Amino acid sequence: MTKKDWQKIEAARELLALGEKATLAEIKDAYRRMSKKYHPDLAKKNRVSENRIHMHEVTEAYRILIRYCRNYRFPLVKQDDEQLEPEDWWFDRFGQDPLWGKKQEE
Repeated sequence: MTKKDWQKIEAARELLALGEKATLAEIKDAYRRMSKKYHPDLAKKNRVSENRIHMHEVTEAYRILIRYCRNYRFPLVKQDDEQLEPEDWWFDRFGQDPLWGKKQEE
């Protein structure tokens, strides 16, 4: 990920008022909370255009965070007690990441 990508993620996290770590459920809850606050259909007549802008920003922040979370695979079954090498453990979980997912040639 580039520095610009991380800045977008940080801005999205702050806009949705999330902590440094968040689950997918927390991201979705934050999006729903902000949607209720800024949705144009729920706004007073004098604030509709302002709420449209806020709603667009909230939706884009949500998309950025969900796109980031989709790039990672997490085990969905109980893992055996076998120990993996650190590089194999990393590759198993983040193998699709364009920067960290490349296994170095030996």
